[in-house]
Amino acid sequence: MNITSIHSHVTQLTFLDTKEYLILKVVFFVLNFFFLSFFIYFIVVLLTVYFTTPHVQENPRYVFFAHMLINDTLYLILTLFLSVTCSHFIYFTMPVCYVTVTLGITTFTVTPYNLAVMSLERYIAICFPLRYAMLCTTQRSYFVIAAMWFLGLLPNMADFIVLVISVEKSFFFQYLLCRRESLTVKPLQSSMRSFSSIGSLVLVAVVILFTYVRVIIIARKTNSKSSYASKASRTLMLHAIQLLLCLLSLTSSITESYNGEYVNILMGFNFLLFMCLPRFLSPLIYGIRDEVFNKCIKKMYSSKQ
Repeated sequence: MNITSIHSHVTQLTFLDTKEYLILKVVFFVLNFFFLSFFIYFIVVLLTVYFTTPHVQENPRYVFFAHMLINDTLYLILTLFLSVTCSHFIYFTMPVCYVTVTLGITTFTVTPYNLAVMSLERYIAICFPLRYAMLCTTQRSYFVIAAMWFLGLLPNMADFIVLVISVEKSFFFQYLLCRRESLTVKPLQSSMRSFSSIGSLVLVAVVILFTYVRVIIIARKTNSKSSYASKASRTLMLHAIQLLLCLLSLTSSITESYNGEYVNILMGFNFLLFMCLPRFLSPLIYGIRDEVFNKCIKKMYSSKQ
């Protein structure tokens, strides 16, 4: 048994230096970079349409959509940056690391909030069309976006207070491997993060489920598969799929706690499946399915030819 354990331990150590392991790391990095580049290119096209079309900027639906695109792009850039620096063991000062991780966590939290708000906007448009113009305005949309960021930052504020109380001043001058675990010094921090993440996602799930059921009822009353309410119900279903993938992303913290030979491969897999895929659905939902964006994109590319 001792010989077997020693042999397996040596095998684990030597695997990290094999060509197969290096090839897997390169493949995951190239895939991550490719998908992120394609995503950013498509985002730039959609945001160009948004900022160059006045009547689109005045629609609360598209205001939330543009905010989601910017938020998700920032999240993916930060996540890719942190994944690359951790996999290559690059250390940062504690304040720089904390700000970067905090911004990454906040953008992750804001995504489901944005999904809930967009679902409520569709719910009001379908169920209360006469009050839509009064309830959903551009100014209120910006206020709601500010409220989402405030709610997203609240758990991080509490985390920072616990950190300041728990550590010595010398901790803030240390160089750290920029991961959330490096900034966790008390079990209370992990408990607060888990509670806030799960609580937020469950609340958003209730909102999406409620709005979806109400819109489905309206769609059935219209007795038309091509009705406005029917299209809205399909959009809400895609929001639910996005939320489900965000829920699955919580499992990444469990898998990445594994410190074996495949930890970098797991990080790349988690980034592609749980971080990138939900964000790639956002342009698909509106950028391809929405008639306004479709017409503007076709007009943009036809003018370049």
